Amino acid sequence: MARKHVAPLEVEIEIDASPVAVWDVLYDQRRMNEWSPETYKQAFIGSPLKAGTLSLNLNKRKAAVWPTLSRYREVVPARRLAFHVYGPAAVWSYDLEPTESGGTRVVERRRLVNDRAAIASVVTATLMLGGAESHDREILEGMHTTLQRLKVEVESR
Repeated sequence: MARKHVAPLEVEIEIDASPVAVWDVLYDQRRMNEWSPETYKQAFIGSPLKAGTLSLNLNKRKAAVWPTLSRYREVVPARRLAFHVYGPAAVWSYDLEPTESGGTRVVERRRLVNDRAAIASVVTATLMLGGAESHDREILEGMHTTLQRLKVEVESR
């Protein structure tokens, strides 16, 4: 299975709340399973959440369930949250930027290390998830869902 170039996936949303208010919700990564359609369970090694914290994760899609291990790289209050997922060798990030209207622009990205699909990721996607391209489309849809759910949560406070 050849590893190929994979462009980063990126979605954004504007939330009618300050970066601090958005951060107060996003920082509680234990709740990611409430927002992300693919996140099923998480357990954290290290508290409070900071650079270096490890996360053991179970992801799901229909009947398929698979584990991942993540290490948080950047935890910058009201600005950036980023973690590296071992296995698929992906860096996920959330960047928060204040808008002129007083809200927050949130950008969620998934970038593969060296912009290449890891062999473990290709095998998992091929055997369990209908192929890497199909799974990437689902991930992108899930990213939109995640940010929409985050927006609803923050704006309802």
